[in-house]
Amino acid sequence: MKKYWFKTLLILLTATLSQVTYANKPSVNQPTAEQKTVLVTGATSGIGLRITEHLTNKGYFVYAGARKDKDIKRLNTMGNVSAIRLDVNKQEQISAAVKTISSHKAGLYGLVNNAGVATLSPLIETEERDFDFQMQVNLYGPYRITKAFAPLIIKQKGRITTISSISGILSGRLFGPYSMSKHAIEAFSDSLASEMSKFDVKVSVVEPGNFDSKIGDSFIKRFEKNGGLENDSLYSDEWKGMLSHFKSRQTGSDPIAVAKAVEHALFNDQPKMRYMVVPNQREGNMTIRTAITELVQLNQQHAYSVDRAQLVKMLDEELSKTMK
Repeated sequence: MKKYWFKTLLILLTATLSQVTYANKPSVNQPTAEQKTVLVTGATSGIGLRITEHLTNKGYFVYAGARKDKDIKRLNTMGNVSAIRLDVNKQEQISAAVKTISSHKAGLYGLVNNAGVATLSPLIETEERDFDFQMQVNLYGPYRITKAFAPLIIKQKGRITTISSISGILSGRLFGPYSMSKHAIEAFSDSLASEMSKFDVKVSVVEPGNFDSKIGDSFIKRFEKNGGLENDSLYSDEWKGMLSHFKSRQTGSDPIAVAKAVEHALFNDQPKMRYMVVPNQREGNMTIRTAITELVQLNQQHAYSVDRAQLVKMLDEELSKTMK
């Protein structure tokens, strides 16, 4: 009997070690010493996958962050890609990814903080666990990843780009938690740009509009898994309208424009600080008008308000900077 249990234990231990070895087995794809390398978080679908495809087609090498075995296996079939197991909420996976990338002579030139989720609900009805989930991924995620990989980026005087959203400027009903996370990313990027300039590292933020990002589909799945619409919600009509919109809408526009903006931010000699990328004029106008509305509200009836002529002069001065 003892021999049987010992043999069983040995088989289980061997199987476990085999799984650990497989999980940490490096991809056959590795960058050459001359290739510029980029880490893209949330690279399995939507915008992240499109960025990965575009950059690799241009000859860059991408470390593609993914959480599931099937996605890692699929990404590793692509050329110029090495899939990295990377959940932005798990420090042990972040540390392991730093170790893996550091082991390659090419190092790391660029970082794209793309992983994101959407929690949509009225602020006064949002469960704290859902609010925390939103902030952990969309805000703490880029903070953790950037902090961990900053030494590698600084070493190459590279680039950091974070995917925000036009919801980082806009806000509205049911979008409070998501918009808050993206407003915070705007501040994160501004502060980071100022701090990293000391090391000749350029920082940009990309604000996509309504592209095919899969983020809405993921929200619907989580929403239905958690029980769906509460009948006693004070915002039942708004809920029904939004859910109907998500379920009936056609697939969003191909986010190739977002991928091209990311490429410009990473590799152009004169990257922009902000890249608003929208699929139509309506979304662009709505975002710019909202920014102007906030400007007017800031200037409204206080001790140091400026008149229209001064506002126009300030605007012209800022416009002139972008035309140089």
